[in-house]
Amino acid sequence: MKLGFSPEDETFRAECATWLQAQMAGPFADIKGIPNLVTKVERRKEWEQQLAAHKWSCIGWPEEWGGRNATLAQQVIFAEEYARAGAPGRINHIGVELAGPTILAFGTEEQKARFLPGIAAGTQIWCQGYSEPNAGSDLANVRTKARLEGNEWVVNGQKVWTSLAHFSDWIFVVARSVEGSKGPKGLTFLMMELNQPGIEVRPIRQINGDAEFNETFFTDARCPADSLIGEPGDGWRVAMGLLAFERGVSTLAQQMGFRNELDGIIAAAKANGMAKNAVIRQRIAKAEIGLRLMRYGALRMLSNTDLTAIDGAALTYKIQWATWRRDLGELAMDVLGQAGEIADGEHYEWSMLPNLFLFSRSDTIYGGTNQIQRNLIAERGLGLPREPRGDL
Repeated sequence: MKLGFSPEDETFRAECATWLQAQMAGPFADIKGIPNLVTKVERRKEWEQQLAAHKWSCIGWPEEWGGRNATLAQQVIFAEEYARAGAPGRINHIGVELAGPTILAFGTEEQKARFLPGIAAGTQIWCQGYSEPNAGSDLANVRTKARLEGNEWVVNGQKVWTSLAHFSDWIFVVARSVEGSKGPKGLTFLMMELNQPGIEVRPIRQINGDAEFNETFFTDARCPADSLIGEPGDGWRVAMGLLAFERGVSTLAQQMGFRNELDGIIAAAKANGMAKNAVIRQRIAKAEIGLRLMRYGALRMLSNTDLTAIDGAALTYKIQWATWRRDLGELAMDVLGQAGEIADGEHYEWSMLPNLFLFSRSDTIYGGTNQIQRNLIAERGLGLPREPRGDL
């Protein structure tokens, strides 16, 4: 791995930092530092479009599709400065960092022309249809079905934990399209418009009071026959490619968010005297070391030249950050003490650190549970025998 910042990179850093800080101090100050993805949704959509207007929405994409063709170093710099400026979590994260790169890597030229401009412009918000009630994090066990009828795919089934589906325009769905198929075989990757008869989205209220996740029901929902990426039954390859993007540059932006949370804990510990507690000091030091190790691991992962396939580093990253952040949430509450159990405002709104604790309870579950991740590491990373899977 070799990643350095040239004088040109530092010029780029100054450019994006100046712009981001001006936005967060000026026209978008009201959404700076919001700790969730569901507050001020319309303003966040405006923010997506503001990023696009200044060509900051998808800087790693080719220029012809609205990006800047930014180098890896520049993408890292932008992610760092974005978090440093306190800019809000991207409501179109899934469109820009998952759907878009997947369409670029696996889609046809017609699909690129159809979908990429809307994602880049921030006018087309996407969500992810992977998890299911009976499949959990085991993507190879999905039961949602798709059948080809004439010139349309007809989809029936249910997805769950569909982040931001209630604010999204499009969803990509992994569905079983080959009758009698099992495991990763016979799956198809489809792109579907959400606002249509046959798709119902039901928000799930979370422990912190927010509703970022949803149940999504498909009853004879439809999409054109050419809405699939890849070939019928080839969805597993595309789905794994998408997960590789999920473990890509966006991980560095995620880590800068973690940086802000850890800094918040350190500031709270200094303010209330807990920084003098030897055990707390050791836990803060451990968190700092863990964060730095994640950064180096992410950079090593990004040094892989084939970003459409999950390598060993990508396999371990999810379990690493999820476990680390769960522990960080517990550290936050131990630093705050009873003050962390009191919500601010009349509407029971949690500030950043209590919200971190409550939300982080889901970190080791969504996006692939720790148990599933350990199976992946054992079977795909270490080549150990497959775990018995009942009828598979």
